[in-house]
Amino acid sequence: MKRGILIGISGASGSGKTLVARNIYEELGSDRVVIIEEDSYYKDLSDIPFDERTGKNFDHPDAFDHHFLYEQINDLLEGKSISHPIYDYKTHSRKKETRTVGPHKIIVLEGILILNDSKLRELMDITVFIDTAPDICFIRRLRRDIEERNRTVDSVIHQYEETVRPMYFQFIEPSKRYADIIIPQGGKNRVAIDILTTKIRSILE
Repeated sequence: MKRGILIGISGASGSGKTLVARNIYEELGSDRVVIIEEDSYYKDLSDIPFDERTGKNFDHPDAFDHHFLYEQINDLLEGKSISHPIYDYKTHSRKKETRTVGPHKIIVLEGILILNDSKLRELMDITVFIDTAPDICFIRRLRRDIEERNRTVDSVIHQYEETVRPMYFQFIEPSKRYADIIIPQGGKNRVAIDILTTKIRSILE
């Protein structure tokens, strides 16, 4: 059986990765495409006190279970279904329930550190980096964390200064060199998205 196609989309938190992934999803059809978020594969921290969980560095490669992610992406590429984990951002833990995903022909994997992992990169047919100005990323993250994750302004700013920004320059921004395509302006860059979806169609054919 012919393996599926894996598109890896990376960039800073708030850069527009999810919007680009959704545009691909809409352009190529939901019956063919599935979006997998690296965030779903954060390590489960339910075994430590909640106060300790909130102080963890969630922007370091060690925060993710990339081995598990690799196994599940490999299964999807081989045409199998997976039990996809569900992560709870408010409690920093995995929920007991999972969701069945697959099989799909095209897998879009999006996350801040997916291009930083050599084993994941080896599976990718196309690698993409969303290059958005840091101040725009911060504003988007601030709005999202307050509205969707019940965070305070002070906590978002503190996390950004202590871990998000330093980890971006240490791990995420350097991974840009592995990208086949660099997209400025994120999901609003229609020309880049059209080029990307055309390339995906050509691989399918």
